[in-house]
Amino acid sequence: MLTTATTRRATPDESPAAPFPPIPRRPLGRTGYDVTQFALGGEGVLRTHGRMAEAVAVIHRALDQGVNYCDTAPAYAGSLDYYGAALGERRREIFLASKTHDRTRDGSLRLLEESLKRLRTDHLDLWQLHDLRTPGDLRAIFGRGGALEALIEARQEGRVRFLGLTGHHDPAILLDAMGRFDFDTVLVALNAADVHRLSFVRTVLVEAGRKGMGVIGMKVYAAGNLVRAGAQGLATAEAMGYVLSLPGVSTVIIGCSSPEEVDENARIAREFRPFDEPALRALEQRTGPGAGVFAGYKRPG
Repeated sequence: MLTTATTRRATPDESPAAPFPPIPRRPLGRTGYDVTQFALGGEGVLRTHGRMAEAVAVIHRALDQGVNYCDTAPAYAGSLDYYGAALGERRREIFLASKTHDRTRDGSLRLLEESLKRLRTDHLDLWQLHDLRTPGDLRAIFGRGGALEALIEARQEGRVRFLGLTGHHDPAILLDAMGRFDFDTVLVALNAADVHRLSFVRTVLVEAGRKGMGVIGMKVYAAGNLVRAGAQGLATAEAMGYVLSLPGVSTVIIGCSSPEEVDENARIAREFRPFDEPALRALEQRTGPGAGVFAGYKRPG
């Protein structure tokens, strides 16, 4: 049964006067960092344009709550710019993760340069291959002149510290990629409806544990569908608690649309207690009738 981490290791600097109780932390694989169980995702108000004040308020509230892992990507509308405007001296408080959706070395390095400028920082803590979906993606990324060359080069130069990959479409693609290179982390779709078809829980999560990778869970609420579905869905605490109860999960990233949503997710993470196996199976059973919607991000089949 999974337990929350209580021993602190090397972490980004903390705010000197956090007004909220600490959120429990867990090791992020072998990176040497402990990350809060709830992390700020790139969806919600951060995946918009022209809503700077609202987005900055969400970022500041997350940092005030003690969140120390923040997720973004060039593909997420104005997210990079919002973080760039919000972080300033608070950059040192967080483990900052971004991505490249370009499959080539040169294109990825251009994205990295642009991302660092928009974020107003000189490095990323984690740079990830974004949304791996097809064998063609893998051929391009791992072939000559592919994006993997950019990740390795950027790490050697100190512009990124750790390397990861992300996906929610097909577990077989992620497994293939994980076998080709020793990545530090995987950002993967995990929720209580996952086990009903093309399960990441039973494949990618297991392999990540075997390799000692940090696991960042996404799609925890299935874009809100899982917690808006009445009897077929779950309460937010059940949905987050399911993923945090899975062995090897380091944190869950959740996009927020307001400071109040940040507060609610931080509260759930603080109050989390692991579900036992019968409770996990019961949650999975409840999601069965709506699994097609709750896991609609997976490839058809």
